[in-house]
Amino acid sequence: MLRRKPTRLELKLDDIEEFESVRKELESRRKQRDEADAAAGGEEAAAIEALGTEHKSREQLINDRIGYKPQPKAGGRTAHFGTFEF
Repeated sequence: MLRRKPTRLELKLDDIEEFESVRKELESRRKQRDEADAAAGGEEAAAIEALGTEHKSREQLINDRIGYKPQPKAGGRTAHFGTFEF
């Protein structure tokens, strides 16, 4: 394998300014998204309270959001081992 000398990278003022502008833009987008999520979360909570539904666990809320409906497992311990009981 050939070895070469390390390449020198120079950071220019234009590069720094561009980085700062992109970083500020990303931060402003993140703040807007967080504010929108907080507002939507407040509306969802108000809608749930208005319907009078019972409180759901975190797992149930996630399952509802992604549309997953877990099916109960048939049988118990004996279903796996036939008629043997331990």
